[in-house]
This record gives sequence, C-alpha cells and structure tokens, in this order.
Amino acid sequence: MEYCDECDTIMSPKKDGGKKYLVCRGCGKKKDVSGDDFKVSKKHDDEGDSVVVMDEKSKESADTLPVVEKKCPECGHNKAGWWTQQTRSGDEAPTRFYKCKKCDNRWREYS
Repeated sequence: MEYCDECDTIMSPKKDGGKKYLVCRGCGKKKDVSGDDFKVSKKHDDEGDSVVVMDEKSKESADTLPVVEKKCPECGHNKAGWWTQQTRSGDEAPTRFYKCKKCDNRWREYS
C-alpha cells in the first residue's frame, strides 16, 4: 500500500495498456510504477467479485504494513500485517486483509 505525497490518501493500483499506475483516491494524482517490482492482478473471491490485489515481491515493502496480534491459519504465528479494502458495495463494511509476518500467507475477514 502506498499513500499520496499530496494528500496522504491511499493510492489504488490501475492498469492502462501496458503501464501500471498508482492513482490517488482523494486528489487523482497518478504515479507511474511500471518499472517497480510488483504486479497488479485481479483475483476472484468466493462470491465471484473481482478484487484488485497488489502482489508485493519485495519483503521490504511488506514490512511497512501495520502489525497486529493475529494467529495465522497456516503456520500459527501470532503477528500479521493488515490493511482494509472496499470489496463489496459502498454501504457495506470494508474487508480486512492480513499477511503473516512469518510465512507470508494472506487471508481476509469480513466485518
């Protein structure tokens, strides 16, 4: 996850042709990240909705996530980074995602 330099709002990944961008949800500022070391892809959740996922390849960028005590369902480690994303309609609560600090397993919780 990255925040806008102008307004400190979360930037969302977007693909336009062969280029990848991060676009600010607040002010609309674009940052070209085509050469950076991650990919933007779409995955489908159990309900068939599309979710845009930023697949981080470098561990350094994953270390910037806030950390909570949360037990990983894969390895049992009790520390995980977390972030939220609006995956359903706007009148429903956002989905909270977790990433285990030990094994990099990712899972989600619906509020």
